[in-house]
Amino acid sequence: MDLHLSGKVVVVTGASRGIGLAVTEALAGEGALVVTGSRTITPALQAVVDASGGKVRAVRVDLSTQAEADRLVGEAVSAFGAVDVLVNNVGGVQPRMGGFLAITDEQWEWGLDVNLMVAVRSTRAALPHMVGRGSGNIVNVSTVMSFLADPDVYDYTAGKAALSNFAKALSKEVGPKGVRVNTVSPGPVETELWTREDGIAPAVVRAVGIDQDDFLKEMASRMVTGRFTKAEEVADVVLFLASDRAANVHGSDFFIDGGMITTM
Repeated sequence: MDLHLSGKVVVVTGASRGIGLAVTEALAGEGALVVTGSRTITPALQAVVDASGGKVRAVRVDLSTQAEADRLVGEAVSAFGAVDVLVNNVGGVQPRMGGFLAITDEQWEWGLDVNLMVAVRSTRAALPHMVGRGSGNIVNVSTVMSFLADPDVYDYTAGKAALSNFAKALSKEVGPKGVRVNTVSPGPVETELWTREDGIAPAVVRAVGIDQDDFLKEMASRMVTGRFTKAEEVADVVLFLASDRAANVHGSDFFIDGGMITTM
């Protein structure tokens, strides 16, 4: 199926690893013109840039400020003349195993900033270019945890729930102006977020004293399919929503969670 993404200008945030990297690789494979924004440019991301023949550019940015979000979008406009699609992928989670009263204002501010305000800033930078042309597409990467509140990740679930709500509200405003807005909400995804030293599994292991492999197996068992989602599978949904094949899909939130959410 041709997604008609060849030549489309796409900005992807948080593209250095995981879902963002998978989205960037998939877009490159479709012939899109991609500008990525991340704090670091990993070897894996640089390899995609090097193989793209100039169609993928990586920008080192800190999206905690509006000026940096503006600079990222400006790089896309300068390099390729427009912004057709924005993929708000940045997110972050720090397990808070000490309970609600142990979470400081600074930790709350971090969680809400990285999971909501980064997307707000990037959208604020890209939207005028889309509205001015009467067309555009914004895809937000949220999480099923915005529906499955968890006291071990208070600020993460609150921030992502706010992101999903923001996306729905924005869709009502900008849909009549030719800009589509949708959300993808993955369940647990097979990325370093779960296994790296400062990731979810090691934090739980340290707090509870269980075996990491046993913990990951128990998490996988919560999915009807019995496994974590792959980053490439999330990227497939993102690309479909970014494409003209989903031209009348608007204001929607798509789960890709292996059946983790069991309610209607």
